[in-house]
Amino acid sequence: MKVAILSRNKNLYSTRRLKEAGEAMGHEVDIIDTLHCYMDITSSRPTVRYHGEELPKYDAIIPRIGASVTFYGTAVARQFEMMGTFNVNESVAISRSRDKLRSMQLLSRKGIGMPRTGFACKPDNIKDLIKNVGGAPVVIKLLEGTQGIGVVLADTAKAAESIIEAFMGLKANILVQEFIKEAGGADIRCLVIGGKVVAAMKRQGAEGEFRSNLHRGGSAEVVKLSKEERQTAVNAAKVMGLNICGVDLLRSQNGPMVMEVNSSPGLEGIEKATGKDVAALVFDFIEKNAKDHHNKTRGKG
Repeated sequence: MKVAILSRNKNLYSTRRLKEAGEAMGHEVDIIDTLHCYMDITSSRPTVRYHGEELPKYDAIIPRIGASVTFYGTAVARQFEMMGTFNVNESVAISRSRDKLRSMQLLSRKGIGMPRTGFACKPDNIKDLIKNVGGAPVVIKLLEGTQGIGVVLADTAKAAESIIEAFMGLKANILVQEFIKEAGGADIRCLVIGGKVVAAMKRQGAEGEFRSNLHRGGSAEVVKLSKEERQTAVNAAKVMGLNICGVDLLRSQNGPMVMEVNSSPGLEGIEKATGKDVAALVFDFIEKNAKDHHNKTRGKG
């Protein structure tokens, strides 16, 4: 098959591994810089052009779209969908998962476990906003943050009020969330492909750090999931409508809680921690599912 990876950087581990795995399985794999694509959107014959030429017909695309280029990246992915190309993660599902507030509302509607979460623009009573999620300590998150950036732990109610007021002064959209102390600064990344958890790792934050992101010095190790954790990850992916995603869970005294669903999960940490060839599993999924005009938006909202 002929497959395109939409990625801004061909040297990134995940992009490189996907190309290597696809070619090792006999496929032709191109890496296309998403922002250099441009589209004819009014024609009865939709096309995508790249460096002055029309791109060939691809059997499938793998969108590796960073958060900073979500708007344009999903527009490019949508154009490929209009052309009948199979997209492993459809544009609407990526948009759905990238909006933290929207994704949490959708997960909540389906009864999937999450920390108590509040959202406000200009609350008349910040004290009540904090109290409503269980009181201090609380986690305060920028709605647009990635890789742990814009995530703050406020140990006291006074500190939480000050941080919320500061963010609001900057006109930033924020979430205020219950702090799951028993998680101990660790979370679990579940890699879901085609409705199955194919790999999982436990990420532990560095000493004195409540955020477990590997980009922030966290460590990773293979972990055995409970049946409930596995099912929670699969359900979260289904609600988002994502065929391939990373679902981040916290282990709480009330069962697994979803923190985030990532539509472009990095492969380096989980491949190294588990020893699994996740990139090859992505192409296994493509081989079984890629058909012309086979895109079918899953999930609602």
